[in-house]
Amino acid sequence: MESMPVNWEALDALVIGFAKSENLIEDSAVSSHSPPPSPSSSSSYHSRLLIRQIRRSLEVGDIDAAMDLLRARAPSLLDDHRLLFRLQKQKFIELLRRGTAEDRGSAINCLRTALAPCALDAYPEAYEEFKHVLLAFVFDKDDKSSPVANEWSEKRRFDIAGSISSVLRAHLQAYDPMLSMTLRYLISVHKGFCLRQGLLSPISDLTERLLLEERDPAATPQESLYEVPPFDEVDIQALAHAVELTRQGAVDSLRFAKGDLFQAFQNELCRMRLDVSVLDELVREYCVYRGIVDSGLAFPSAPGMQIMSGSLKVNQPEQGCCSSINCSLEVECTTSNSDGEISMSNAHMDGSPEICADVLSMQGMDAEERHPCETRNNHEDCSTSGTHQLASSKVLQRNRNQGLGERSKRKRWRGRQEEFDLIPEVLTGISKQELSTTAVASTIMLKEQKVSQSHFPMDVISNREDKFEIVLAMKELASRGMAAEVVEEVNAMDPNFFLQNPLLLFKLKQVEFLKLVGSGDHSTALRVARSHLGPLAASDPALLKPLKETLLALLRPNEDALGAGLPLNAIATSLQVAIGRRLGIEEPQIMKIMRATLYTHNGWFKLQMCKDPFEGLLRIGSLKDVSSPLLTDAATKSNADTCTHGSSQVTISSSSRMQEDGSSPTQVSSSEVICDENAILKVMEFLALPRADAIHLLAQYNGNAETVIQQIFA
Repeated sequence: MESMPVNWEALDALVIGFAKSENLIEDSAVSSHSPPPSPSSSSSYHSRLLIRQIRRSLEVGDIDAAMDLLRARAPSLLDDHRLLFRLQKQKFIELLRRGTAEDRGSAINCLRTALAPCALDAYPEAYEEFKHVLLAFVFDKDDKSSPVANEWSEKRRFDIAGSISSVLRAHLQAYDPMLSMTLRYLISVHKGFCLRQGLLSPISDLTERLLLEERDPAATPQESLYEVPPFDEVDIQALAHAVELTRQGAVDSLRFAKGDLFQAFQNELCRMRLDVSVLDELVREYCVYRGIVDSGLAFPSAPGMQIMSGSLKVNQPEQGCCSSINCSLEVECTTSNSDGEISMSNAHMDGSPEICADVLSMQGMDAEERHPCETRNNHEDCSTSGTHQLASSKVLQRNRNQGLGERSKRKRWRGRQEEFDLIPEVLTGISKQELSTTAVASTIMLKEQKVSQSHFPMDVISNREDKFEIVLAMKELASRGMAAEVVEEVNAMDPNFFLQNPLLLFKLKQVEFLKLVGSGDHSTALRVARSHLGPLAASDPALLKPLKETLLALLRPNEDALGAGLPLNAIATSLQVAIGRRLGIEEPQIMKIMRATLYTHNGWFKLQMCKDPFEGLLRIGSLKDVSSPLLTDAATKSNADTCTHGSSQVTISSSSRMQEDGSSPTQVSSSEVICDENAILKVMEFLALPRADAIHLLAQYNGNAETVIQQIFA
């Protein structure tokens, strides 16, 4: 699973789309003339925020606040008397739960004016439920054996909140961002595949924390939708197997979506519950690693700063070393400033690297040329690593010259801040105060968690910052095709690196070779091939084929072989991961999730012997698209899909053998039987079998579904 190739540029797009749609990031340089967010994305965000507010109101038992929000933003939902009856019934219970005489009177009034009239035409069983809930007057809420114990249960709040959220999400078309839905689906498939194959998931600790077991209740269709014409059995089975529904559940979901398969699929995906705080942390970690977000905001605002019992405690830094984050504090505490430097007397208010950068940029002197970790004595070594002298690296020299400009292009991590004032003032008194307090408390807890979960010592923050900048600088060089510079600087920093990563060296030398051929310098290109590509291919026979394909560029000197044949971004990411590991920076956890889940996604649909009909919707195909004519891994084979989704779909069945190559789903056999899709569905439905088992049975009886069924029931 760890060797599964992934298109990280496609993942970048998904992650950035998620962060922007949830307002988690902002530009570093915020100005008054910055373009506002697009109306569509802003509207979707506000709709999701509205759904979360209604959910929270219902979960704390404030039914009036939720109904006020519904009347203001989605009044048509209250025209559905089934939902209205459930809300009024829960309001009656919540009034009784308060226990005061006044609230009891309000409960009786709710019965007379709202609940009883609604029970008459909500649905056939509503009036019986109305009479049953009257027993709440007699039996106490603490009586667990009473006939209305379920009505008193606070779990009812969460069931109603989930149902309303499901309906409201579809009504407002406020689906979760694509990354969120893609992760839900891939993790669900991953769990199913590991369970079926008896495999131990290497990411189980992550998936269990991220994707919760419970789901929101399904949104049931209105009575007028029960007469929808029959749906294509292919759609029913595709939806049922994709999101683990019964056949009837899939039919109901399609009815609610008025037959739209993809809308029904999105509705069902969004019912799965994700831990948003875990997902936000995974996204933040990835954004920092990839240089999308400034790494300075990923760490505490001062070195040695810890949150202890709700208060900040600042530890003294070690002697002889200052971090890049507290350079401002160092300057403030030292002797009088030298000529041209300015005092940073108020730097203690915010010791973040961005503040340091802004102040240094105003000096107009050689301050930008100094090492960010430089002490007052320029001859002192402030590195905390005994292995690498990072201060002498040319990468850091380049960062000192251009670092401020590069970092200014990155985003700032804003975090999840739910502005409750965006919603009309319809929340009442204490409920709004409670919700706001909850949001503030959640934000504080999340920030505390980020600090407490920092998995590196506080006294090496500056070293870690330098390492991040080195890794990002190398990635940038590689993505621009500056392979020779990358090899030179990596060798200067660690001469043994490419001895342990020969494939990376081969790919970089391929880039250098093709770049020289494109510029017409054939003699230098051949020298690179003889001194590097040839010996590397001789030591690894799998590289001979890529070497031959690379040398073919000599026959096409006028073509842009570098731009046409090399996935520079993929090479840059591979280099980033390898150098990061060498420097002690682990790759983000979301990268591990993607590798494992995409691998099992391939395996699952090989077992199903068909292509995933939802792959395009969730951008899964783009995440797998890492093909290149020149830099194809010699161990990876390319195979075509053997079937497509649709009513005329056919499947080539055989004695299957799964190929462990991470490529597209396919089956290989010398004797193949073509199975009609309708025959497969018929066997699946009649015998209640998984798709793969149905195909194997059909293969034994020449694809004849009637013969299979007769033999089973004979």
